[in-house]
Amino acid sequence: MMEMGKYLKRVGDDLWFTETDRDNLKIDYRIKDIVFSETSPFQHIMILDSYDFGRMLVLDDAIQTTAKEGYIYNEMITHIPLNIHPNPKNILIIGGGDCGAAREVAKYPNVERIDMVEIDEMVVQASKAHLKEVSGDLSDPRVNFIFDDGASYVKQKRDYLYDVVIIDSSDPVGPALKLFELEFYTDVYNALAEDGLMACQSESPVFYSEMMVNINSRLRSLYPIVKLYLATVPTYPGGFWSFTIGSKKYKDTNPDAFDKETKYVNKDILESCFALPNFVKERLEID
Repeated sequence: MMEMGKYLKRVGDDLWFTETDRDNLKIDYRIKDIVFSETSPFQHIMILDSYDFGRMLVLDDAIQTTAKEGYIYNEMITHIPLNIHPNPKNILIIGGGDCGAAREVAKYPNVERIDMVEIDEMVVQASKAHLKEVSGDLSDPRVNFIFDDGASYVKQKRDYLYDVVIIDSSDPVGPALKLFELEFYTDVYNALAEDGLMACQSESPVFYSEMMVNINSRLRSLYPIVKLYLATVPTYPGGFWSFTIGSKKYKDTNPDAFDKETKYVNKDILESCFALPNFVKERLEID
């Protein structure tokens, strides 16, 4: 019998999953079935089939992506930086075990190498087997799966540099915490080409604004160009999420060049996502 997890409970004939955020917010999801439930050396991994969001990847009782709307996050963390860089060839993805980000990057024929560094191989295996709506059962030959710690990987010397680094990390707890530190961002900077850029998820502007500000500040200490952008991600706390770009040279999107098949990102989003509410500008101390 599959492990239920402490946040899965039966109420009458119904199975419910409860996601808890900061001990202040609880959201209940009615579940059809437990598709996968195993504990890896790093975390507890579940794939649940929910009524409203379809199959969802849950790591240590926190929802990471869903069949219903996972494309929003994955498109936003990839297509924005890849549109800003005029000719990205070598791409590094840190995290992103659901394979959704790599799947989006693979839509660019000019990209030659996609190194995907994920610490937990079981997340990739489970997503490719049971969450094809997100992973697409990714098998593009340009994708190199590297099962390693992302913070250690960027310290290693290679005979090539990256044009774009995408940091698709989970929240800053446990093994992912070091992926938000200045030392890690410095190593990413050094792994980038002289005109390279990086993008990361930078948490909720409402519930985690302090972390959003910290990320922005650390990247400003390294990059001449730092820009924050926003998207609506329904299953993330508050449904309102930020991403941040650190760039050595390029700063503007090129909407007219965008021709990818997507569900969320389009030419209008490429421009409008950088329009920030006043309260976010105030927190970042920008005009």
